Amino acid sequence: MAGQGLAAGFLQVPTVTRAYTAACVLTTAAVQLELLSPFQLYFNPHLVFRKFQVWRLITTFLFFGPLGFGFFFNMLFVFRYCRMLEEGSFRGRKADFVFMFIFGGVLMTLLGFLGSLFFLGQALMAMLVYVWSRRSPHVRVNFFGLLNFQAPFLPWALMGFSMLLGNSVLTDLIGIVVGHIYYFLEDVFPNQPGGKRLLLTPNFLKLLLDDPQEDPNYLPLPEEQPEL
Repeated sequence: MAGQGLAAGFLQVPTVTRAYTAACVLTTAAVQLELLSPFQLYFNPHLVFRKFQVWRLITTFLFFGPLGFGFFFNMLFVFRYCRMLEEGSFRGRKADFVFMFIFGGVLMTLLGFLGSLFFLGQALMAMLVYVWSRRSPHVRVNFFGLLNFQAPFLPWALMGFSMLLGNSVLTDLIGIVVGHIYYFLEDVFPNQPGGKRLLLTPNFLKLLLDDPQEDPNYLPLPEEQPEL
């Protein structure tokens, strides 16, 4: 019964959050069971472009290390802030949310190549947290009962905690930088004099993923309005 309740609760999670979290957990489980090796997953430009192992462009974002405190810590923040974004500012806009993942993933891959980073899941987590924090500037965050501060400080607190866990600060910095680029292009620049939206979600993603009636700004056409 408990398992059924857990499964039912997980199915209530928004689609993108559910898919990404499940992919991360399943990838880590496959490595733990020795069905896969981290050497098959890490980002390697030579293997991607010379050996056509293109899956590495995706799996670099799915592996958070072996099962342990670091893995569960990262999964907690991935699940929480990915879900809050999808249920908040991206509610009814799955295509825009997926496009944010794609935009962020491309930039992080380029920066990760320059920084010789092999796994970028933690950078993606930092990006999600950064975008949420900038869109929720007045929310107060309780950090494990130790610190209480406003949301925009959360990415930096996470980076400091990541240092204590022995992780690379560069990975978190890349996520924060990419998150800031996305936030600036999506939320700041369009509201400046002469500014406009530069990040336009491709129509095929909207046709594939979006249900117009889930969009909070959706207004039915006259023929769609119910008769009284």
